[in-house]
Amino acid sequence: MAVVPDGAAAALPGLDNEALTLLFVALAVVAVLWGFDRYRRTFSKSEFGLALALAVGLLTVGLAPGLYGALAAAFNLESRFLLIQIFVNATFLFLILYLVSRIGSTRAVVSELTRELAVEQAPLDGDPDRRTVYVVIPAYNEADTVGDVLASLPETVRDHAVRAVVVSDGSDDRTRRAAEAHDAIVVEHPLNQGQGGALKTGFEIAREHGADVVVTMDADGQHPVDQLDALVAPVVDGEADYVMGSRYRGRDRSGNSVTRRGGIRAFTWLINRLTRADITDCTNGYRAIRGDRLGELTLTEERFSAPELIIEARKNGLRIQEVPVTIREREAGETKKPGLGYAVGLARTIVVTWIR
Repeated sequence: MAVVPDGAAAALPGLDNEALTLLFVALAVVAVLWGFDRYRRTFSKSEFGLALALAVGLLTVGLAPGLYGALAAAFNLESRFLLIQIFVNATFLFLILYLVSRIGSTRAVVSELTRELAVEQAPLDGDPDRRTVYVVIPAYNEADTVGDVLASLPETVRDHAVRAVVVSDGSDDRTRRAAEAHDAIVVEHPLNQGQGGALKTGFEIAREHGADVVVTMDADGQHPVDQLDALVAPVVDGEADYVMGSRYRGRDRSGNSVTRRGGIRAFTWLINRLTRADITDCTNGYRAIRGDRLGELTLTEERFSAPELIIEARKNGLRIQEVPVTIREREAGETKKPGLGYAVGLARTIVVTWIR
């Protein structure tokens, strides 16, 4: 019988409880089998790797806990149990972060598929050679107002045919039916994607139809259609690539609270400092963009799109102008913008878009 040196026995002692050792070994085997099954079914190398790492950790605890004792001594910890706790907590934290990442990736895939399905719903334009202004209108539960907005749109502006694109963003009221009663391209998101997601769908439809100018406006009646000519004029005349309506150069009749007005001015100041722009109204959704430059903008934000559009336009060298507009109160319904959450979302979008 071989004699095991005392030092080796002290360095790698097994667990005193044989049943507990067997439990750790069994769990390691289960982890490996699960990882192999996932790899066989989905070819997921990451899940297989995680399973192997977990199995190695379990086997080490069950068969060679003395390793943790040596490491605990190296880090001046009182016991190997404390080190194992730290290791387990760190592993759980890593798994949580991995799960959050996978959820985010899955949501992005679902969002992309949702938009692609909506774009496929759009009929082709009957006269592709005519110069056009596409008015993209994101709408979420705006059945009471979207029809009036569409009815007020002119047939032409600056010798460009006006085409409306309504993106019903997962509405659960009559928004789609109300829009389809008018001469507009109407598509539906089966799942709510947020205003930014709806705009991306509308932009893609406009680009596929060869829009010369793309205008965005809200479905709630706040953006005056009679100022559409002034909004698109700098783009049509070749003076600008991106034109923003500004309530602070025009008239603000939106009924916003003092807090919201102060927040808009603060975020506008921040964007101006970060991008060296000279704008006054960063959250205004009434804008006109040269159609052939839309593809240069990297748009990933689904909910807080206004600052992302401005910063991306600055990054890509689009000529930006502001024109005075009047912003009215909503004709019906309630705002979809949360209070504190809206401010936090805007701040996050500004910083992330500027950094990337």
